[in-house]
Amino acid sequence: VAAAREERRIERERVKNEERERLQAEAAEREAALTAAARAEAEAREAADKNRISRVIEDEAARKAERDRRYANRKARQA
Repeated sequence: VAAAREERRIERERVKNEERERLQAEAAEREAALTAAARAEAEAREAADKNRISRVIEDEAARKAERDRRYANRKARQA
């Protein structure tokens, strides 16, 4: 009877340990997924910022080119 009781106790401990290990593995997976999602979001935000900055620079260059063209036309008419 005592040997059977000891075997059942050992089996319960083994099952508990397996369950704890499974939960730890799931928690580690969730943590990795959250980290990857945060990294992807940060990279997307950075790419959007770079895109916005390049558009602003292009717009500014186009405005300056148009201003210079108007100035050159005005000077040509005056000459």
